[in-house]
Amino acid sequence: MLKFLKSPPVLAITAIFLVQAGMLYSTVRTEVIPGARSLAEFPKQIGDARFLSEGVIDPEQLDMLKADDILSRNYFSAKANLPEYLFVAAFRSQRNGKAPHSPKNCLPGSGWTPLVSDKLPIDIGAGRSIEVNRYIVAHGDERSLVLYWYQSRERVVADEFKAKFYVMVDAVKLNRTDTALVKVVIPIVNKDETHALEAAKDFVRSFFDPLKTFLPA
Repeated sequence: MLKFLKSPPVLAITAIFLVQAGMLYSTVRTEVIPGARSLAEFPKQIGDARFLSEGVIDPEQLDMLKADDILSRNYFSAKANLPEYLFVAAFRSQRNGKAPHSPKNCLPGSGWTPLVSDKLPIDIGAGRSIEVNRYIVAHGDERSLVLYWYQSRERVVADEFKAKFYVMVDAVKLNRTDTALVKVVIPIVNKDETHALEAAKDFVRSFFDPLKTFLPA
């Protein structure tokens, strides 16, 4: 019986019920909506990566995302000699059906097929480490590395269910439900996955602390 209660499906259902209960409880109070700097002001030079262009998001995708603020940028790393894409969808509140959409659910619809899916620790300096989702995806002969995670204040979470659980915790304790989805995409050139991964880690290290100043504390 105890083994059944610890099974992933049961834990997932429990997490959903807890989130719903927490959100229901929090609706009796006026939610705290924290302010934050506009992502449009995010630096165009981060580490050795320089700005190339703003990413294009069509109106249909924007309407589906329902994010309060979005950063979609193409950079280029001179060190890695690779383009680097950074996407941030910031949500000041997750009430009224607004919530981050998992990138893994969008990949098949955009023609990309996941080849590798796991979680990866990244050293971000000063003795700190975060865990992120890692995907290697294919579109015809093209290969790309995708990293993504959910970020709220000092918290970085890879797992979607844990992220929803923490939303409930924040709703009850802090009366706020803000979060952000952060995604990095780097092409894999000449099948060199190691080079793409090291470039991605360097990119994350370079923007992690600056990005924190654009998310509610």
